[in-house]
Amino acid sequence: MEETIVNKVAKSPLINIDLEDWIPEGQRTLIDLSQWLDEGLILREKPFRELLNQENWSAYKDHYIAVNCSTDAILPAWAVLLVTSHLAPFAKEIVLGTLEDLERHLFSKKIAELELASFRDKPLMIKGCSDPSIPKDAYVQLIRRLQPVAKSLFYGEACSSVPLWKAKNPRESTS
Repeated sequence: MEETIVNKVAKSPLINIDLEDWIPEGQRTLIDLSQWLDEGLILREKPFRELLNQENWSAYKDHYIAVNCSTDAILPAWAVLLVTSHLAPFAKEIVLGTLEDLERHLFSKKIAELELASFRDKPLMIKGCSDPSIPKDAYVQLIRRLQPVAKSLFYGEACSSVPLWKAKNPRESTS
């Protein structure tokens, strides 16, 4: 007699969430302000503005941009704002900081925009061992966003998950 193999995971109400699916497509670029400073340290306003005006900002079209200064230069706040004003017509996103800060920003934005209705009162599995470029903070923000609506939260894979949280009663997860 032949036994039928049943995929219990496929039949379960468990919703799998893979943050790799949320990585926005597009070029990531770090722009270092020190390239427009004298000796990488001194901002002279007139030459700084002239160099920025000579830059081909359209080359950053649809890029995700992190603006930073790799040296210990003390910069006026307007320096970053001026660079941002040149980038704004072309870049998809601009953050002040590192490429890691940029990734944290992109995931925070995606998680904040997440429509929660499809996760309400459902058991949720947050996939582990994802792309290492996904910031660990994205998992923290995701848990904070989903816990008020989920029935339960797990981390890992369906075959070997770690339970993280479970609503004590049905009303707790719908607040």
